[in-house]
Amino acid sequence: MRRRSFVTLAFAAAALVAAPVIAQTPGDSPMSTPSSTGKVPVDGVEIYYEIHGDGPPLVLLHGGVTPSTTFGAPLTAMAKTHQVIAIHLRGHGFSTDSDAPWSTEMMADDVAAVLRQLGIGKAHVMGYSLGAAVALQVAMRHPELVDRLVSVSVAFSTDGDYPEVRKAFEAMPGMAAAIGAQLAASPLAELYPDVRWETMMRKSGEMNLVHHDWSEAIKTIKSPTLLVFADADSIRPEHMVAFWKLLGGGQRDAGLDGSQRPASQLAIVPGTTHYSVIEAPYLTEVATAFLAQ
Repeated sequence: MRRRSFVTLAFAAAALVAAPVIAQTPGDSPMSTPSSTGKVPVDGVEIYYEIHGDGPPLVLLHGGVTPSTTFGAPLTAMAKTHQVIAIHLRGHGFSTDSDAPWSTEMMADDVAAVLRQLGIGKAHVMGYSLGAAVALQVAMRHPELVDRLVSVSVAFSTDGDYPEVRKAFEAMPGMAAAIGAQLAASPLAELYPDVRWETMMRKSGEMNLVHHDWSEAIKTIKSPTLLVFADADSIRPEHMVAFWKLLGGGQRDAGLDGSQRPASQLAIVPGTTHYSVIEAPYLTEVATAFLAQ
């Protein structure tokens, strides 16, 4: 069981308090208004979801700590062409939590439970960072539910992270109280008043301590997949290429007519980092084009 969330949580946590997009209050939040909301009970917790827009169903999964970044401008853009099902992962946002440790496998099962409760037999799935790890797990554990997959800024194995990222994860549980107190005093606490911030930081760190390698499982993914990374991501560039190759990319020239290209695609967003790529307009442009194929 792999317990990996998203990259460089320790570094991101301090930035979250001051970041302009994160430092929103309910009154000035850029998040769009959903057409409907609900909660699905799953193994002692309640998983919150919102539905935005109309069109082919698209599950949108946020990065760690706060749903508000992913569910701001990116959600608004994707809802122009899709019925977006925006899910708050357990212990995040408006979803509740239990005493059980977190894993991306568990969170993927939560997502599957929401889709089944809503009667959605198959959907596109797009995730960023922690949400991308969960999206990959949905594709591997519940392939019948996934049409096309968009994975934004996540590694498939522990060695995809830079060494300083691993050190940050190792320090995270011990920093949980201090970082949790900062978050509890930030505007995030106004957006999500029921989140247990210290618990979130501790569990986020703990789920990243176990080394993993999903390479063999990645090879089994049948859904056409778009991999997206920042050009200055917290993931090593050689790992990005290895990920692309696992999905059949980078094996040969595509041919003059492109007929030999793989079903999956790779995009590198210039001028971005792990923390800003989700807000890049090019991300939603390339994702929308890929999902329309």
